[in-house]
Amino acid sequence: MNVTQSPAIKHALQQLGNELLALKEFVALLTSEQQALLNNDTDSLLNLSESKTQAASQLMEMGSKRRAALLGNSKETMETWIAEHAPALQVQWNEIRKLAAQSQQLNSTNGELINSRMRNNQQALNVLYNSSKSAAGLYGPDGQANINSAGRHLGSV
Repeated sequence: MNVTQSPAIKHALQQLGNELLALKEFVALLTSEQQALLNNDTDSLLNLSESKTQAASQLMEMGSKRRAALLGNSKETMETWIAEHAPALQVQWNEIRKLAAQSQQLNSTNGELINSRMRNNQQALNVLYNSSKSAAGLYGPDGQANINSAGRHLGSV
């Protein structure tokens, strides 16, 4: 590092390593979620969903703290800050960016899988609802055939 750093900056830089580990765990969660969706493993989806929400919140908090500690109110980007103040962290920062892009892609794909499952479920429910609706007219409450005719009754004028 080519600049004397305050304890807050040193701490924030250490947290960059923690952020990288948290991102790796988040990608693993998203990958597990995708496998559960592909395998119709609905039992594990609820647990994964809760873990994913907690991990996403943790990552957002870590990123906010890092930006506040390193950049403050500056308009500078992390890339320019690292290049100027801590070039040794460039590899670590690139890995964080790569994992963030990977997690975004996994999350998007998982969302598409969920939407597809929801459409399939809705279509199946519609089929069941419509078949039960049409079958409801076949028998009356007494168990006897109930034939609905749209025409007029015999003997009526």
